[in-house]
Amino acid sequence: MPSRRAILQAGFAAPLLSGVAPLRESHPVRHVRVDAPFDMPGIAVPDFSASRHFPITDFGAVPNDQARTSTAIARAIDAASAAGSGVVVVPPGVWPTGKIHLKSNVNLHVMRGATLLFSSNPADYLPAVPTSWEGIECYNYSPLVYAYGCENVAITGEGRLQAKLDVWRLWYARPKAHLDALIALNTMAVKRVPVAERRMAHAGADLRPHFMQFNRCRNVLVEDVSIEDSPFWVLHPLLCRDVAIRRVKIRAHGHNNDGVDPEMSENVLIEDCVFDQGDDAIAIKSGRDQDAWRIGVPCRNIVMRRCRIRNGHQLAAIGSELSAGIENVFIDDCHFERGEVAAKTALMNLLFVKTNERRGGFVRNIFMSNITATRIAGAVLSVETDVLYQWRHLVPTYERRLTTIENLNVRNVVADEAKSLCAISGAAEMPVRKVALRNVRVVKLLGPPVINSNVEGFSIA
Repeated sequence: MPSRRAILQAGFAAPLLSGVAPLRESHPVRHVRVDAPFDMPGIAVPDFSASRHFPITDFGAVPNDQARTSTAIARAIDAASAAGSGVVVVPPGVWPTGKIHLKSNVNLHVMRGATLLFSSNPADYLPAVPTSWEGIECYNYSPLVYAYGCENVAITGEGRLQAKLDVWRLWYARPKAHLDALIALNTMAVKRVPVAERRMAHAGADLRPHFMQFNRCRNVLVEDVSIEDSPFWVLHPLLCRDVAIRRVKIRAHGHNNDGVDPEMSENVLIEDCVFDQGDDAIAIKSGRDQDAWRIGVPCRNIVMRRCRIRNGHQLAAIGSELSAGIENVFIDDCHFERGEVAAKTALMNLLFVKTNERRGGFVRNIFMSNITATRIAGAVLSVETDVLYQWRHLVPTYERRLTTIENLNVRNVVADEAKSLCAISGAAEMPVRKVALRNVRVVKLLGPPVINSNVEGFSIA
């Protein structure tokens, strides 16, 4: 677990992406070029092609032995880090494990035919680490795979990472003790209680861990792996810079199983991935309410391209945790196809911007183009400014701040069936501004093509 000094240095209290420290070591990187309708820099990803390999079997890993395998993985990561750079290799076989904590200049490589099978025993994810829950910082169970304050870190290979859900599935329910924990965490954020005092890994709170979280990292690569099942959000870059997620296949149909949730991160590429989700394929976020206003780091320069969505609630969601602002998002050349469990997971909208009177922040410069879809239950573009879910009745509005939403652009979209082309419900005091739809076609419309209120500067052609 990071020391208190490391936490402060990594920016838990700092209002900058300065939580990501300048690179201190010379490690080979490659730059991925990304074309977008805004100024999008090349994304630096680590290059481990010349790095030494550290097979986990050399450190005592034994198939079907969780204790020995967990220890071996940790030792291999330590050895690779001590060498200055290294590839920790997981060979074919089933390897049960607890939490995995990565370090700078380390690539966890899961070979084809290998499965990392993660325990569902909460005790295996203690001690608690600095993380977040739906946009609020806290100490909670460690993500299954976790990197904190790292540089040049990767997870690669054609193998599989799978979460056992025996216990986490029970935590999908929301009994009173869980809701009380949510109220307590929200209240601590409102009152600016130091993050180190927000301890949420206690009996009854049941705040499920992320599958994979990169927290305050720089130069991150996730490539080729398959991820199956998840306690919570699947892949969560938080306060990161330069992230590439490529050719990743995700299948997770549990509660809150978004595919990728870039949050308060900058320069993120998601490409050639396959999403089979119980929630949104991607959900772009920037923190919740007072906590995000304190940190003050927008999420910007996010590109998703050439992805396929087999199931999911939204192809791309913006929010609802967006209090530090979201700008410069480009979704291009993606396809939604109705998958084998589509009856359980209906795609609602292709692009969904959601916020409420408590969020503040801004949404601007959002672009979606060259999308095809089968049947969707909602709209091609939907904007809702009163989305509160269970929070509407859990806690009051302590401070009212509306969200500025402007410059939404959707073009070259074809869907077989949808309720409408566009459904925008803006706030009367702060209308949504500058929305353009171009060459958006739905073969079978089930309702009016446009259902808008409180919108200024809307055009469709």
